[in-house]
Amino acid sequence: MIDLFWRGILIGVGATILMDLWAVVLHRVLGQPKANWAPGGRWFWHLSRGRAFHDSIAAAEPYRHELALGWAGHYAVGIAYGVIFAWIVGTDWLTSPTFVPAWIFGIVTVAAGWFLMQPGMGLGWAASKTPVPNKVRLLNLVAHTAFALGLYGTALLIR
Repeated sequence: MIDLFWRGILIGVGATILMDLWAVVLHRVLGQPKANWAPGGRWFWHLSRGRAFHDSIAAAEPYRHELALGWAGHYAVGIAYGVIFAWIVGTDWLTSPTFVPAWIFGIVTVAAGWFLMQPGMGLGWAASKTPVPNKVRLLNLVAHTAFALGLYGTALLIR
């Protein structure tokens, strides 16, 4: 059980790093805005005080360390996903990883963003209140596919 936990932490960190590297590629190649975890940090801060949903996270009370908290929260969620995934797939998968289970899990994790974090920040369900919702949704699915590749790739490295 402890082995699953530690491996889960490692694959969660690896997956989150790959997701972040994908965001850097999108920024440099396609001109997508850089990742800004300050609004997420503000959301995490308000979440810790019992408020999950805002009309606009930009209008919510700021938090002095929201950028740092946003990055920490981003990695904490990635690590939690890694641990949950390791417990779901077990030692057999960790010994002989395959991509499809990681990809299915990666796509399933989009739901937390679409149905908790995005509406919580005032962006609507599945980014419905953003200027181009389908673009956001597609970018979310691709980012979580990168996360899945990170789960799989890190598992290959540590098996």
